[in-house]
Amino acid sequence: MEAKAYAILAEGQPLEPFTVERRAPGPEDVLIELMYCGICHTDLIIGNNEGGLAMYPVVPGHEMVGRIAEVGAQVTGLAVGEMVGVGCIADSCRTCNPCQTGDEQYCDSGFTLSFNAVDPSGEKTFGGYSSHYTVNQRYAVKIPEGLDPAAAAPLLCGGITVYTPLKRFGVGPGKKVGVLGLGGLGHLAIKMSKAMGAHTVMLTSSPGKVGDAEKLGADDVVLTSNEEDVQAQAFSFDLIINTISGPHSPDSFLTMLKREGNMCFVGAPQTPIPVTISNLIVGDKIMSGSLIGGIPSTEEMLEFCAEHGITADIEMVNMDQVNEAWDRIEKNDVKYRFVLDLASL
Repeated sequence: MEAKAYAILAEGQPLEPFTVERRAPGPEDVLIELMYCGICHTDLIIGNNEGGLAMYPVVPGHEMVGRIAEVGAQVTGLAVGEMVGVGCIADSCRTCNPCQTGDEQYCDSGFTLSFNAVDPSGEKTFGGYSSHYTVNQRYAVKIPEGLDPAAAAPLLCGGITVYTPLKRFGVGPGKKVGVLGLGGLGHLAIKMSKAMGAHTVMLTSSPGKVGDAEKLGADDVVLTSNEEDVQAQAFSFDLIINTISGPHSPDSFLTMLKREGNMCFVGAPQTPIPVTISNLIVGDKIMSGSLIGGIPSTEEMLEFCAEHGITADIEMVNMDQVNEAWDRIEKNDVKYRFVLDLASL
């Protein structure tokens, strides 16, 4: 079927109206009538060809929410009319150990990104800046009742990105967690860490973000631009979630970690960052990374968010405002995520 969409046709061009052909649902597919799609910074990176990966035309979007319009004959557990979401993963090999254990993001063959990728059948994926999306049932997750579907859309990438390391590293009562960077990822990390029962501290260089962090639930805020404040936190954190994607040195933050403490990177700087290795050796400290999460973890995360009333803080925009929204993201002018109202297509 033909679906309305917005696409970038060539490098340097803005998003504009476009039409994509969605495949008819196969036996295990669902066709989703999309309602909302979050705008993630990854959309901009790929759409603007910053890493040289764009395959134009590009229809971005990997935080999709909508209602199932049609199901294949062999679909089980999903029904027409149900609210579902699709995140970064649109397919994977399904047979390797990571896929079999629910970590499809680490598929040995590489997972199929829900836009700007080539799926196992050889078809190019066009993303969620669109009216409809067809996907195998395995990669569609139910949106629990009680979650605002628009504000739940960014959970499908931003939410699972921070939930996975928080869960993996045992965050809970008695733990002290630092969140480095207050943006689309950081604001969700604060909410989730707090809901897990950890003492949650916002680490920011900006005095203007202190009040925002406190409103989000941070127990404390440390101004990293104040050396005395940083030194006062030495050897006190079990985990620091590093959401910064720009150039920076983690050295001063590594000194805040307890023995065997962990700094987990979920932001991905585009250039190498300097690290003083002695800051890891002294105190037996760890630097790690985490990539989104698999389908079972995403389902678990959504249930957790529904239980604790967690969604992203969003600003809704119509489709004809998408280029303005992209410009504002480049200027860090959003608290904290844009979501497209796809009824405006």
